[in-house]
Amino acid sequence: MAFTLKQVVMIVFRVGRTKYAKDLTGEGARLFGGRWNHKGTACLYTSESRALAILEYTVNVGIDEIPRALSFTKIEIPDHVIASVLLKDLPGDWRQSPAPSSIKDHGNGLLKSNSAVGYKTPSVVVPQEYNVLINPWHPDVSLVKIIDIEDYPYDVRIKLV
Repeated sequence: MAFTLKQVVMIVFRVGRTKYAKDLTGEGARLFGGRWNHKGTACLYTSESRALAILEYTVNVGIDEIPRALSFTKIEIPDHVIASVLLKDLPGDWRQSPAPSSIKDHGNGLLKSNSAVGYKTPSVVVPQEYNVLINPWHPDVSLVKIIDIEDYPYDVRIKLV
């Protein structure tokens, strides 16, 4: 009897300006920093679901900054290149807003360690849900693949609530 082994993958989502939908360089986070990285360190922020991706996007952008042309980028990452970040290993102030230097230092340390292509991290907005930080400088980042791009007309009612 012959068996075929199938590689297990994680599907994650990213929401952003349509013109950057194919960009996996983490350049925006490198230029401006984010919760998990200081300016100067590239990082691609993704979420386990479209709903979490749009929620994360919404809390991080002002209503006047939301472009007309947004897209969801659907990304595939092999499970074996993702590491989980445990709550017990995070600084005590990791959920503060704005993001404290301690969590940026922690994230920078992960990204610069090159120990994984992706880091599964708890969401500040919904800690029971997860985001995945992708390290675009990791030697195995070529294993990360865009599998779909979908236009997303942002519903401003989300921001008005």
